[in-house]
Amino acid sequence: MHFISEELEHYVEQHSENEPKLLAQLNKETHQKILQPRMLSGHFQGRVLSMLSKIINPKNILEIGTYTGYATLCLAEGMQKDGTLDTIDIKEELVDFQQKYFDASPWKDQITSHLGNALDIIPTLNKKFDLVFIDADKDNYINYFHMIVPMMNQGGIILSDNVLWSGKVVEELDPRDISTKVLVEYNRLLKDDPRVETVLLPIRDGLTVSRVL
Repeated sequence: MHFISEELEHYVEQHSENEPKLLAQLNKETHQKILQPRMLSGHFQGRVLSMLSKIINPKNILEIGTYTGYATLCLAEGMQKDGTLDTIDIKEELVDFQQKYFDASPWKDQITSHLGNALDIIPTLNKKFDLVFIDADKDNYINYFHMIVPMMNQGGIILSDNVLWSGKVVEELDPRDISTKVLVEYNRLLKDDPRVETVLLPIRDGLTVSRVL
């Protein structure tokens, strides 16, 4: 869904940082070979993720939902030299694709890919996080949030993607649409939970920035 015109979206991209060569290649190959390429963060949102990560300069990053690894590499750009990035995805068929690009990046020794259910994997990660990016199955956003808040350093940032859900969050709710129902509840939770302060940015399909107090 386009919240602004395609012409303005193009203008925004042209007046933001250029897409790095490796990510442009990943972007192109994702559209050529992988189902649902619209799930890719893409040039503009990728530069937003990169900028936020560079501002935060995180030691430890957690990404829930790897897809083809585009956002992973954007987040890695701001990571400390001795930092770590754990990324979790449930789709085995994407592992080789992801790893090819991770290995071609400067952060190949700092990125650890986990295959499986994030709700099972997250509790096994024995570290505190400075930056978390949630971009996985919407039905579990609330579960992910409650699980990761105690694992965050004070002042840490939780980024949540797709929180506008193509505008469905302001439409009449279909009782059968569980994902939209959960996202409406999730957005309310981020606004009201006293453990975080939150701003929802209308970037692409909605990106929430929540700071842990």
